[in-house]
Amino acid sequence: MSIFPEDDRPKPKSVHEIGQDLSTLSLAEIDERIAVLKAEIERLAEARARKDASRSAADAFFRKLA
Repeated sequence: MSIFPEDDRPKPKSVHEIGQDLSTLSLAEIDERIAVLKAEIERLAEARARKDASRSAADAFFRKLA
């Protein structure tokens, strides 16, 4: 168990915040953010596909019972 409550722990700084002002970023920084966001989109798509497959399997199972 930690000495400090979790709320007091420093939060990791995000690479990008939606709606953030982009005018101060260099081209390299924009490219980095695009790469990070594309990776996150891919991660979300994979998680969605896994959940969809799980749901489809459950639906098929329960259709057999009905």
